Amino acid sequence: MIILKFINNTFLKLIIILSFLGLISAWLLFGDRGFIHLQKLEMEKQVYLEKIDLLEKANQELMNEINKFRNDKEYKESLVKRNLGMIKENETIYMFRDDEDSK
Repeated sequence: MIILKFINNTFLKLIIILSFLGLISAWLLFGDRGFIHLQKLEMEKQVYLEKIDLLEKANQELMNEINKFRNDKEYKESLVKRNLGMIKENETIYMFRDDEDSK
């Protein structure tokens, strides 16, 4: 009888301990701040870091273009000619039609 009580008592303690460990493991994996949530946050962080890198590169390209526009007279002139269709004094523009336009 004493052995049976000891076995039942030990078995009950084991079940309680295992249940407690199972709950803690589930909370650590699936909880609000669990491992799975941390993995998701890490992936989001990587996506944002890549976006930041792309934006920094685009920003640098724009800064380079601004510097060219401020300091390079030929670049500024080519932009004005290309985008606004302006010409210098005593300059003539020749425009040719494509063969497809004449049909």
